Amino acid sequence: MNSTIKKDTSHINSLENEAIYIMREVAAQFERPVLLFSGGKDSITLVRLAQKAFYPAKIPFPLMHIDTGHNFPETIEFRDNLVNELGLELIVRHVQDSIDEGKVKEESGRYASRNTLQTTTLLDAIEEFKFDACIGGARRDEEKARAKERIFSVRDDFGQWDEKNQRPELFDMLNGEIDLGQNVRVFPISNWTELDVWSYIEKENIEIPSIYFAHTRATFLRDGLIWSADDDVVYRDDHEEVAERVVRFRTVGDMSCTAAVLSEATTISRVVAEIRESTISERGARIDDKRSEAAMEKRKQQGYF
Repeated sequence: MNSTIKKDTSHINSLENEAIYIMREVAAQFERPVLLFSGGKDSITLVRLAQKAFYPAKIPFPLMHIDTGHNFPETIEFRDNLVNELGLELIVRHVQDSIDEGKVKEESGRYASRNTLQTTTLLDAIEEFKFDACIGGARRDEEKARAKERIFSVRDDFGQWDEKNQRPELFDMLNGEIDLGQNVRVFPISNWTELDVWSYIEKENIEIPSIYFAHTRATFLRDGLIWSADDDVVYRDDHEEVAERVVRFRTVGDMSCTAAVLSEATTISRVVAEIRESTISERGARIDDKRSEAAMEKRKQQGYF
């Protein structure tokens, strides 16, 4: 084994150990934790880490998916297969219900998305089940607002985040003490990068949705991005022509705001090689982050994950 491989393996093992420690701290410090699961690579990685943290016992908390109703079908199919295979408890709450109840209003127009509408559904679900800790796959390398987060990130009784009032986390000491009504968002892979996640998936031979690999798809171009045309979720102008392209998705959020990238990567090893050479972040294909310079930070202040 050469020195580069040894260094990479040591790095991934260190990140894994840290994440497992965080998972165990969550189970020890909180009464009603939940793992927020989207069916994407980061939340799939969290499931594997939770399995390792509590083996041979089952994962001691449920998974919860806030379903926008505009998810990629491949992701939903994978989600259901995974929880059935592992015998996990899955809670699903739907943005459509929040719309039907008049709590949020459906957006319209060429940039319409349900992504921001998830916040209300998430906060209602946290209140419904009285969850005091929500584990998620956000990483500091994704976006500058997420780079400000602590691993244990306290939310007030309105679900809001105050970036100027966070607890120090020194020497791996994680403080889970919260007041009545507060909850904590927990980020076990906060210190990971996109490449780290893919390297871990490769090392652990973790199965992921097929949408992450190169495939032929009906698409159209807008704003320099490649959008799926396989459904009626993504708004398309009459002049935007549909063509088949070989693409894959680096992130699998709401279809209405998640673009594809040209790719020939059909295996995890080829995806890893592609990420190593990429000069664009994975969220460069997320149009919801481009609404303003502070789009993510504003959503987090309102209770978004």
